[in-house]
Amino acid sequence: MDGAMGPRGLLLCMYLVSLLILQAMPALGSATGRSKSSEKRQAVDTAVDGVFIRSLKVNCKVTSRFAHYVVTSQVVNTANEAREVAFDLEIPKTAFISDFAVTADGNAFIGDIKDKVTAWKQYRKAAISGENAGLVRASGRTMEQFTIHLTVNPQSKVTFQLTYEEVLKRNHMQYEIVIKVKPKQLVHHFEIDVDIFEPQGISKLDAQASFLPKELAAQTIKKSFSGKKGHVLFRPTVSQQQSCPTCSTSLLNGHFKVTYDVSRDKICDLLVANNHFAHFFAPQNLTNMNKNVVFVIDISGSMRGQKVKQTKEALLKILGDMQPGDYFDLVLFGTRVQSWKGSLVQASEANLQAAQDFVRGFSLDEATNLNGGLLRGIEILNQVQESLPELSNHASILIMLTDGDPTEGVTDRSQILKNVRNAIRGRFPLYNLGFGHNVDFNFLEVMSMENNGRAQRIYEDHDATQQLQGFYSQVAKPLLVDVDLQYPQDAVLALTQNHHKQYYEGSEIVVAGRIADNKQSSFKADVQAHGEGQEFSITCLVDEEEMKKLLRERGHMLENHVERLWAYLTIQELLAKRMKVDREERANLSSQALQMSLDYGFVTPLTSMSIRGMADQDGLKPTIDKPSEDSPPLEMLGPRRTFVLSALQPSPTHSSSNTQRLPDRVTGVDTDPHFIIHVPQKEDTLCFSVNGQLIGNKARSPGQHDGTYFGRLGIANPATDFQLEVTPQNITLNPGFGGPVFSWRDQAVLRQDGVVVTINKKRNLVVSVDDGGTFEVVLHRVWKGSSVHQDFLGFYVLDSHRMSARTHGLLGQFFHPIGFEVSDIHPGSDPTKPDATMVVRNRRLTVTRGLQKDYSKDPWHGAEVSCWFIHNNGAGLIDGAYTDYIVPDIF
Repeated sequence: MDGAMGPRGLLLCMYLVSLLILQAMPALGSATGRSKSSEKRQAVDTAVDGVFIRSLKVNCKVTSRFAHYVVTSQVVNTANEAREVAFDLEIPKTAFISDFAVTADGNAFIGDIKDKVTAWKQYRKAAISGENAGLVRASGRTMEQFTIHLTVNPQSKVTFQLTYEEVLKRNHMQYEIVIKVKPKQLVHHFEIDVDIFEPQGISKLDAQASFLPKELAAQTIKKSFSGKKGHVLFRPTVSQQQSCPTCSTSLLNGHFKVTYDVSRDKICDLLVANNHFAHFFAPQNLTNMNKNVVFVIDISGSMRGQKVKQTKEALLKILGDMQPGDYFDLVLFGTRVQSWKGSLVQASEANLQAAQDFVRGFSLDEATNLNGGLLRGIEILNQVQESLPELSNHASILIMLTDGDPTEGVTDRSQILKNVRNAIRGRFPLYNLGFGHNVDFNFLEVMSMENNGRAQRIYEDHDATQQLQGFYSQVAKPLLVDVDLQYPQDAVLALTQNHHKQYYEGSEIVVAGRIADNKQSSFKADVQAHGEGQEFSITCLVDEEEMKKLLRERGHMLENHVERLWAYLTIQELLAKRMKVDREERANLSSQALQMSLDYGFVTPLTSMSIRGMADQDGLKPTIDKPSEDSPPLEMLGPRRTFVLSALQPSPTHSSSNTQRLPDRVTGVDTDPHFIIHVPQKEDTLCFSVNGQLIGNKARSPGQHDGTYFGRLGIANPATDFQLEVTPQNITLNPGFGGPVFSWRDQAVLRQDGVVVTINKKRNLVVSVDDGGTFEVVLHRVWKGSSVHQDFLGFYVLDSHRMSARTHGLLGQFFHPIGFEVSDIHPGSDPTKPDATMVVRNRRLTVTRGLQKDYSKDPWHGAEVSCWFIHNNGAGLIDGAYTDYIVPDIF
């Protein structure tokens, strides 16, 4: 087989079974060409002479917690040749981008928002290759990074303008505006201008620049507030930006934070404008409720080392902060489930000391019985209703911490969700903490949302202890439970979440909605809740005179911000609800969220923004997409692409309309293992099995053959030493050279030597070769009770017409035209599967009509494909015998 390999071939093979031998792929390019390209790019990056940032301004306007940011930057190229410049900034993950524009040489290039499906269809090549992965990437814990590189003409300037919006959330008795400052050079005109308008009045306002010495911060930050208005201005001169008097490096590198709160003299804070309302509920001077809290902690083997050390440190601190009126217990789950007491005990000094000793002394177990641990914790809290009625007026809270997937007891996620939902029955909230990136965070999120709580990721870092304590501090002081905010049914056309299980000190509940015509004057809000030893009840009416006054002061901005606040919250809730409903309801919620995203111009997970008139060297438009919570960090994603501006450039939609694209030919191998050969010229499909010794499956009944499944795939290019190893557990880049290892929980785009690898979390990965073939590896995950006892892989070639004429292998030989004739169709041993005679390559074969699953388009459910099944390991159809394709090692 080695003799058949060309020196620049790309080899894809499975352990023991050779799938393909691809030869002479010109798109891979030469190493020399890539080296020159890299050197040229580095030279551009370091040649900053003549390029400077003339101005960088951030304008933030806040109206009733709704923040609207506009970032404007002007970059000048004074050189006599074109230069590459970058617009690079970080924005909060909670924000939605709503506009982006570039102005150069008198031409404006404007962002255009459309639904992501349409965008994907228009730019399918970019979507598959990952080259157009978007301009916004995950960056750290709370921020996303927006970056675009442009080529700017000599002696010219370019202006960037990005707009994004968010609703400020109250935590620890204040709202926080965070602006990441990192211009990377001295800026002639640098400015952050924050304007705040709060109808209730501003009670406090502060601003901090952590990157500046205190004395310099005091000189450069101007802040003031009075009544409803607050203002912060940060405008350092060039000399104030310098790290030293003679330095050209800048001090501006860090977070600029503005914090404020509003007056709470009035409990009612109800805004009505332009047929929309926003209700802010955060009553003060309430007595803290006593609480019943159970901590459910993962002690599986994966928690060893720093994780368990930090978890113990956090638990010790949290226990030390418990109040005497609180009741608590601890549940640990590994292979076994154990509880400290098995029932709630009071947070007395003696009990707290004993609990801390228990925390210091527990050791780790091996597996992860998450279901058992949660049910034990729920059982302890449910005992309150049955045997501890004196604690029934306390606020009950369940907090679970885990770092991995369930592996012991009940492991089926849908069953765990059902078990937890049925056990809690809405009585108290469940808060899930996912420690690290190896946890199924979506699963934890759904579980929390179904049970009136929320999930939070704890990052594996030196401050994980503080992260755990910080989360607990947000729920440590419940003030009200079962908070119900009601509005006149005949007046409300749309409403965000208006029932909250608990309200905590320092937080705020926000409800927004749309009001029917002619109902604004009679609009009101009724709030009911349970507090410590008393019922809470209040009715809030609209102060029409105050609203008229506010509209005179803020005008259209107030109306616009109240409506966009409602739209923002509604979209967030629709996106969250999608995670916990069936497919039909999910499609309905997605449709609603998409329509609102388009109507209000928000870049959300369902929409993309493309920039008209811009393209890179391959003709690809830049796109702006919303990363998911599990998106990988910037350095894990694809190559940097530089875009050019052309006011006359046609869009890819127009340029591709005259191109006749060959139909995709999807050929693959999957399940036990069945090779599916699509034959477009015959409009038919052939299937055959090879019983290779890959990874085995126990026979289910006497006389039935042992199932074999693909457990390891290798993709290699010997000319460049590129290697990719894929198993149901991991994806390893260049395993022979100690390359990075990714899990199927990662979402990443990797590029090396003309090959792009796109990992789609828990679903599939796509390997694209420049101007060559596209291959897909599908992950099949199996659950307890499945007839298959271990996870396995499927392999597909998505566009075999691009393959070289010399391609060969068990699959590769079928990428070229193959002729066959089928005749004498007659009933077989199975009445539902007729037999026939097939003549192929001058051989007569007996074949059977049947169904196989093709998972190339739907990795989870697959699509049934009708095909002619060739018996005896494909004998008579394939070149030689299947044993001719056995290789001694995957690489």
